[in-house]
Amino acid sequence: MDTNFTILAIETSCDETAAAVIRGGRMIVSNVVASQIEEHRRYGGVVPEVASRQHILTIDAVVRDALHPLPGGWNDIHAVAATYGPGLAGALMTGLNVAKAIAWMRELPFIGVNHIEAHIYANWLLTDAQPDAPEPQFPVVALVVSGGHTLLALLEGHGRYRMLGQTRDDAAGEAFDKVARLLGLGFPGGPAIQTAAENAPGGVTLPRAWLRDSYDFSFSGLKTAVLHQIREYRAREAALQPGAGKRGASAATEPPPLPPAIVARLARAFQESVVDVLVTKTVEAARAFGAAEVVLAGGVAANLRLREELCRRSPVPVHIPPVALCTDNAAMIGAAAFYRLNAGKQDGWDLDVQPNLPLHAG
Repeated sequence: MDTNFTILAIETSCDETAAAVIRGGRMIVSNVVASQIEEHRRYGGVVPEVASRQHILTIDAVVRDALHPLPGGWNDIHAVAATYGPGLAGALMTGLNVAKAIAWMRELPFIGVNHIEAHIYANWLLTDAQPDAPEPQFPVVALVVSGGHTLLALLEGHGRYRMLGQTRDDAAGEAFDKVARLLGLGFPGGPAIQTAAENAPGGVTLPRAWLRDSYDFSFSGLKTAVLHQIREYRAREAALQPGAGKRGASAATEPPPLPPAIVARLARAFQESVVDVLVTKTVEAARAFGAAEVVLAGGVAANLRLREELCRRSPVPVHIPPVALCTDNAAMIGAAAFYRLNAGKQDGWDLDVQPNLPLHAG
C-alpha cells in the first residue's frame, strides 16, 4: 500500500482509552492515551466495570484529539482499526463498536487487530529519536511480556507466527502486581518494584522455574517464594519481641509494614529472577531458530533491568520500543492493522470481541 495510507486506530482492551493516527504503518501522526490508573489505584487493580464506564466517558474526546493534527480531518483517514481481543469484554466492546460505526458511516475499510500482535508491531513504529530506523528483519523471535500475557513467538514474516512458549500460570506483569501488593508497594506493581530494587543490596536469592525442555514460563511459585520470605521474616521478628511465646500474648491483627531494606532486597531478588528466566529462554530460542533479530514487547518491556539484560546477552540485534509504546496504546494497533490490510485482510461488521483471543497466524 501507499506509504501515505493513513489509519485511525482505537485501543480499549483494558484500562487505557487510546486513539492514534498512523501513516504508512510506521509514522505516528498522533498517539493519544487517556490513562485510568488513578481510577483503579484505590482498588489495587483494574476493575472491569469501572474500566468500561471510563472508556465510554472518554473515547469521543480521545478520538477527536487524535484527529486534530490532520489538516483534512476525517477526509485524511483511509481505514479504521480497533482491538477485538484479548482483553476485558466490556472494555473491548466500547472501542470495537466505535471503530466499526466510524468505518461504516464513512464507508472505510475496517480491520480488527489482535492486541498481542499489536504489541509486537510497536517495534515497527518510527520515533523522534530514531526517525529512519530500519524495520526488524525476519525471522524474529518476539518476547511479549505484560500484565495478561507472557509468551515467546517466532515470526517468519508478516502475519506468520509460530508459538514457542507461554506462561502456564501468572503472566510476568501479573506477578509484578501481586508481589508489589505483598511488599506494600501499591499498584501498578512493575514501576514500584523497579524503583524499590534500584541500588538495593543483594543477600536474597529466589528460585527460577526453568521448565526444562520447554520455552514455557511459570511465575506463580516465585510469588509464593516471596510470601514465604515475608512470613519467615515476620516470624523471626515476632520471636524477638518481649513476651514472645507466653500464653495469652496477643498478636496484632494487622502486621506492621516491612522495613524498607527488606522490601528493597525482596524486590531486587524477585526482579532478578523474572528477568533471568525471560532473557535466558529468549536467548535460547533466538539461537535455536536462527533468529535475525529479537523484539521485546508489552508493558513489562518498560522494565529497565529487562531491557539492559536482554541487550547484553542476546546473540543478535534487539529491537525495543520506547517506554511510551510498551504500555497499551493505539499506535501499535494502527501499525499491525496496516500490515494486515497490506496482506489483503479486512474484517466485516459481524466481528465480535474475543476476550481470550490467542496469538495466531493469519
